[in-house]
Amino acid sequence: MADEGNIITDLNPAPAPNGADEGPAAGIISQYVKDLSVENPNAPQVYNWTEAPQIDVQFNIGAQQIDGDIHEVELKIVAAAKTSEGTAYAVDLSYAGLVGMRGLDENTAHAFLFAEAPRILFPFARRIIADSVRDAGFTPLMLDPIDFNGLYMQQLAAAAEQQGEGQGAPAGNA
Repeated sequence: MADEGNIITDLNPAPAPNGADEGPAAGIISQYVKDLSVENPNAPQVYNWTEAPQIDVQFNIGAQQIDGDIHEVELKIVAAAKTSEGTAYAVDLSYAGLVGMRGLDENTAHAFLFAEAPRILFPFARRIIADSVRDAGFTPLMLDPIDFNGLYMQQLAAAAEQQGEGQGAPAGNA
């Protein structure tokens, strides 16, 4: 049994005066569909096609400062299913979230905007894609989970490598 005299009861620091919170913070304020296009250009003939379509999915992440500590992070996802007979469907989604950040250093803020915020937004965008494809009359397209942090780290490493190549090796021998 623990001695109650040794139990620490105040695990949280005292709040700032008047409820002010000045510590570093980041979070999603809201999220929304910015643009959605669903095309089923070959209906109703497409429902008689027997060839399995080739699925192509492309995505992009963008971020922009809106006002002070508020940024918009946008996931752009384009999915298309095509066969030799033509396009079965195409879905183009821009899903965005407003992100509030304060007190973060530049590297942490950048990582939140391009790795953590997309990770939070992606499941909602994934559901919209699946529902849109289903509503177009096809089997829902369930996008695989994406390791946004891993992709972010790969891009940082590639950028660092590219900067290293740009400086070049010293010329000549000493």
